Amino acid sequence: MERRFTRFRRGPLPANSGAFELPDDGFCLSVFLVLESPRAPGSVLMGKLDPAAPWWEIGALDPKRLGNVGDRWMLPSCQLLLFESPIVAARRILKEQLDSGEIPLQGPQTFSDPATCPGSGTQDPHWDFHFVYRGLWPSETPPRARPWKRLEFVDVSRTARAEIARQQGDVLELVGLQPRE
Repeated sequence: MERRFTRFRRGPLPANSGAFELPDDGFCLSVFLVLESPRAPGSVLMGKLDPAAPWWEIGALDPKRLGNVGDRWMLPSCQLLLFESPIVAARRILKEQLDSGEIPLQGPQTFSDPATCPGSGTQDPHWDFHFVYRGLWPSETPPRARPWKRLEFVDVSRTARAEIARQQGDVLELVGLQPRE
């Protein structure tokens, strides 16, 4: 495979410009909040989506993606808005998805995760770049927030990967929390 740097431009691209088009199957920049219970290490705040909530606006989930999540657990998360910094996105997620103000966050830890999507038929894989912020939820009680049917502290080690939506079990594993297989 030819060496291509992450300097992307829209075409036409002059030869030897050092710029490339986006990967064939896309590129996402996303922020994930891994907020642990103050009394149960390894238990992470996760929720089950309320499909009536405006997930397109607060989580970049179109109706098809929203349907694919179903009744599985999901981390508070979202793709960055164009030109938004990761920490601003993390604060936006706290506000829009958790109805919360500022809480201390550590990070981000960053991860690059290319993956071939089954049936995509593209030359390049899809490329996700994750910014993961960690913190302790300030209360022993999970919040109640409008966009979720329910939010709980989920013991990741006792939760099957199949119960976690959108390959977020991979994100948890990247930060050292291992879902059950």
